Amino acid sequence: MPFLGQDWRSPGQSWVKTEEGWKKTTADDKNNNVSSKQHYEQYFNKENLLLSFSYDMAAKKRKKDLMNNNTKVPYFHREKWIYVHKGSTKERHGYCTLGEAFNRLDFCSAIKDTRRFNYVVRLLELIAKSQLPSLSGVAQKNYMNILERVVQKVLDDQQNVRPIKELLQTLYVSLCGLVQDMGKSVLVGNINIWVHRMENILQWQQQLDNIQINRPTNTGMTLTDLPVSLQLNIMHRLSDGRDLVSLGQVCPELGTLTEDRLLWKKLCQYHFTDRQIRKRLMVSDKGHLEWKKMYFKLSRCYPHREQYSDTLHFCTHCHILFWKDINHPCTANNPESCTMSLSPQDFINLFKF
Repeated sequence: MPFLGQDWRSPGQSWVKTEEGWKKTTADDKNNNVSSKQHYEQYFNKENLLLSFSYDMAAKKRKKDLMNNNTKVPYFHREKWIYVHKGSTKERHGYCTLGEAFNRLDFCSAIKDTRRFNYVVRLLELIAKSQLPSLSGVAQKNYMNILERVVQKVLDDQQNVRPIKELLQTLYVSLCGLVQDMGKSVLVGNINIWVHRMENILQWQQQLDNIQINRPTNTGMTLTDLPVSLQLNIMHRLSDGRDLVSLGQVCPELGTLTEDRLLWKKLCQYHFTDRQIRKRLMVSDKGHLEWKKMYFKLSRCYPHREQYSDTLHFCTHCHILFWKDINHPCTANNPESCTMSLSPQDFINLFKF
């Protein structure tokens, strides 16, 4: 039978809402509420202290990761040639990967050589487009260290600014997509390190944008002082139409020479085949071929012809990868017949099994 009285509580008791629910309290318990409240506040403050301590530890760990990536002195291999083995044998176990070849070959000295600089830059660009996830963690770190040296060389020499800008832009776009897939193990290492590397790329781009070409202090002979025939001969040795456009913006005299139709005709015939040129013919109102417009139209449709002063070579007899001017211990009777020059794309295709 339910209690029907007006006050169903015992004398001196009351119901108080606590953290654990409603509880009966007496007058003596009320005196202890203050002490229990203080205990709860102390416990709450202790929880906040532990959370803040763990947050500080995480922040210190991120800082330590960045410091380890930046302060450790990078080690660059300086091997003149390497043996490229694609399978296991009784004498040798395992195979050579793109990352291993990239680590062991002497690319650090190659970027200092004018003949090999463009070759290495093109190789870095191809790796940035599609091969960066296939590199090991050491190779990825070595890639960024070599890239840093390339950028520093361009900043010091004030040459080859445009290809390095294109390389950094390609790498940044690739990393933006790869960092989003960090959970899929496409990049090796802490994501904070890669975010820091992307910030370095943006900083390098800013430095290249702010670069100012210093004019020579001497007042000797300049390009415009040469005869017109020599000026045209120099222009015929430029393989990039954008360089011709930049040269024509120096002064009106050079701008007139860079509009020479024969100059752009030879440039089109150098980079593109006759079949490609016939598909993109452009005729002016006077019935002349617009070679300059055709060049830039062809450039958007077809890749340019690549030519380098010095490239990596591969001996099909010994399976050895080496630079052109460095001899390797070949056992063939005629070493020249079994040696092939490798373009940057051929170098990457060599390690596709």
